[in-house]
Amino acid sequence: MSGATIDHMISLTILIAALLIAMTTYTGMFATAIDYDRNRQVANKASDIMNTICLSPGNPTDWGKTNSSLLGFGLQDPEAGGYALSPYSIMRLKTASNDSQIVEYTKTPGVFYNNLSASYGHGIFTPVSDCVDYTDAAELLGINGTYGFSVDIVPTLDVSVSPVLGGGHLILNVNVTGSGLPLSGATLNYYLFHVDGLSIVPYSGVNQTDSFGRALIEFGTIGEDKAYSFAVYVSIGGVNGVGYYTQNTADSDLQYVVPLIQDYAEGEIILAHAWDIFEDSGIQSAVHVNATFFLLTSNFQFQEVQIDCPNGPLNFGDGQPYFTIQIPSSEVGLLIITYEKSTNKVGSVILPWGVGTLGVSASFDGGIGSSSGYDFVATELRQVTIDDISYQVKVSAWKLGS
Repeated sequence: MSGATIDHMISLTILIAALLIAMTTYTGMFATAIDYDRNRQVANKASDIMNTICLSPGNPTDWGKTNSSLLGFGLQDPEAGGYALSPYSIMRLKTASNDSQIVEYTKTPGVFYNNLSASYGHGIFTPVSDCVDYTDAAELLGINGTYGFSVDIVPTLDVSVSPVLGGGHLILNVNVTGSGLPLSGATLNYYLFHVDGLSIVPYSGVNQTDSFGRALIEFGTIGEDKAYSFAVYVSIGGVNGVGYYTQNTADSDLQYVVPLIQDYAEGEIILAHAWDIFEDSGIQSAVHVNATFFLLTSNFQFQEVQIDCPNGPLNFGDGQPYFTIQIPSSEVGLLIITYEKSTNKVGSVILPWGVGTLGVSASFDGGIGSSSGYDFVATELRQVTIDDISYQVKVSAWKLGS
């Protein structure tokens, strides 16, 4: 009898152990299934966000060119369709992730500007009040409070430009890489905007990279110490990129003039003195200014467009408040602003009208959309074009809350 009892207890113990093992295994499998389903939902949401951003122009479709309120979020170029993004809509994204990327112009107190490129020498300063911020975009995408996301838009090709000194005349070294590898046989369409006083003297030409992805471009009649802006458009195998470089003779490349976008629809640009925005820059000299707009046509050709620009001195502090100029807002191109501090002390500032004209990058998360601390982040990649320049778009998404 006692033997049967012991056998029964052993059998019961084995049964309970088996049940516990089965329950643990099932619980683990159930948790894995839940995680898989949640991650699948996040991955699907990343794909949905990418498709909405790249394949929808938003509502209204021309919101990037106007001051209209946004009713639907999307970055597709409505005129090109497909995987082509609007060069204007990206300019209206509030990309600032911290206060250092938002500036206030002292002559218009209370008006703040988003710095798209984080560089005031050739930045795109847009009024924050006209920008689409991260929270608004999330609401328009229908994910506010449920999913976090971020968008990174960067050129596909890396095109760097640097001067080669010691030759007695201007020599520029252009390097082209893709995915970290040098690209040989790339066609270069280049443009030099030589600053002569307040005038722009343009030069252009065609070159090709060697087996190391490099090309030396020489201008025998221009000294290496002169002021200029240089832009080069690169084409290889249907992929296009752009690089630029600027050299000034006024105080070690400090930029005396800052262009601020005042009105998108009308193309109104404020030419402000840098000291009134960046008081710690030490720039405290009045300058004379001029401005020329170069329209970017097909095959990366430039067409000069004359615009009216006051020729009086632009001062800081209590001096001349600012100048206002108007450019053709419906056409992409480069606004090149020249300034003269004194004889042989000149420089230039470039405002790209349309982000692709200078290969400007953009990261959109408003400082809010950080994926740090989340277990699973889904990413989607797409190759797109902006102004015929090749870009890569990366969308990241993650589930908020538990």
